[in-house]
Amino acid sequence: MTQAQASSSKKKISPLTRPSRRLLCLGIEGSANKLGVGVISHSPSPKGSVTKVTVLSNVRHTYITPPGEGFLPSDTARHHRDWIVRVIEEAIRKAGVRWSDLDCIAFTKGPGMGTPLQVGALVARTLSLLHNIPLVGVNHCVGHIEMGRQITSSHNPIVLYVSGGNTQVIAYSQQRYRIFGETLDIAIGNCLDRFARVIGLPNDPSPGYNIEVEAKKGKKLVPLPYGTKGMDVSLAGILHSVETYTKDKRYKSWEKLSNISSEELENQDIITPYDLCYSLQETAFAMLVEITERAMAHVGARDVLIVGGVGCNLRLQDMMGIMASERNGRVFATDQSFCIDNGIMIAQAGLLAFRMGQITPLEKTGVTQRYRTDAVHVSWRA
Repeated sequence: MTQAQASSSKKKISPLTRPSRRLLCLGIEGSANKLGVGVISHSPSPKGSVTKVTVLSNVRHTYITPPGEGFLPSDTARHHRDWIVRVIEEAIRKAGVRWSDLDCIAFTKGPGMGTPLQVGALVARTLSLLHNIPLVGVNHCVGHIEMGRQITSSHNPIVLYVSGGNTQVIAYSQQRYRIFGETLDIAIGNCLDRFARVIGLPNDPSPGYNIEVEAKKGKKLVPLPYGTKGMDVSLAGILHSVETYTKDKRYKSWEKLSNISSEELENQDIITPYDLCYSLQETAFAMLVEITERAMAHVGARDVLIVGGVGCNLRLQDMMGIMASERNGRVFATDQSFCIDNGIMIAQAGLLAFRMGQITPLEKTGVTQRYRTDAVHVSWRA
């Protein structure tokens, strides 16, 4: 065995020590149209150095706009202001804790939409001053990763982070989540949401979910640009191309489809909204699988963890699973409680940082819309 092999075979010791008592953290998430608050506990476990992590509450309220409309920062912030007190009160009630029981309050510092982020940060500061509780600013992306790792018990996977505002392939190294590849323009969630608005799909429960449902009825794979650029992807071109098909003379909208028989659909050269949803998913997800596999090959990883709102998509999980199985690996993903933006993921990442002595001073609790995943010192991992 060489010296390099010997050093790599040594098990890394986590710098995170076992808590001597139960620790509680309240997390506030409001970087986009989901307002979430959760309470999490880290407790000493009878099983040696293992820490017991318990989700005590995870409350969320979503700002939903009419079909064909997106959500503006000012309107989203207004929604958060209207609901945040009620959501916090419900989270505290469901957790069965008092304010005096909390050890820290975590809030999303970024990335995200500016004014909605400010609502969460302002409320976190107010609660901190009222109850004399330390604050921990959390990177939204790191929150997704840490909650995903906790729920799935995945040790050191390649992470595919896919949401409305982010598309990144990430690997952990030397206390940083390193970005191997990312979108060069728009995020995958943004791409799906915008196309859903073009074809008139509702925003309830979410545009991306409705595309997933309609894609299952698609039968024709129309040609779309395949935009992988090394380890990165470009999604603006595929969005423009699929939108162009809605102006094609062969395209039949939802209204026109209702007057066409199933026999005509099979025998005529017709493009349906189902076909476009199907084609967009298949092509875009294939791009994501490709860059994820490249990252796996680069670092020798066998497992993939999918986090972020788009990570709920079962077709994406299936396609990633096929690739991972061919490499004798596994795919980890969570359900909608933890995939979609939520307060408990902010609480989890915040409490990990708090246990390492990381506290955000009041004067540094400002938010930032551009907060890179690899800018965070992940002090709680070896």
